[in-house]
Amino acid sequence: MRTRWMLGMIVAAALAGPAAQAQETNESGIRTETQERLRSGPPKIDWFNLLGALGLLGLLGLKKEHGEDSYHPASVE
Repeated sequence: MRTRWMLGMIVAAALAGPAAQAQETNESGIRTETQERLRSGPPKIDWFNLLGALGLLGLLGLKKEHGEDSYHPASVE
């Protein structure tokens, strides 16, 4: 019964309406910021974001290991 309801909801959502097509320019002929960015070519590397991502990866080293006396099951010898 649940699968029929889920299937019905998915079909109803898919038939609700088609996606709008993207337009090259608007009526005034002015290109949007995204269109200008795409026209300018491949993106340049943002070194500050890359350095921040590296710093976030460095935070993984601060994760503590579980001690032997902590409340975690241990293998029986």
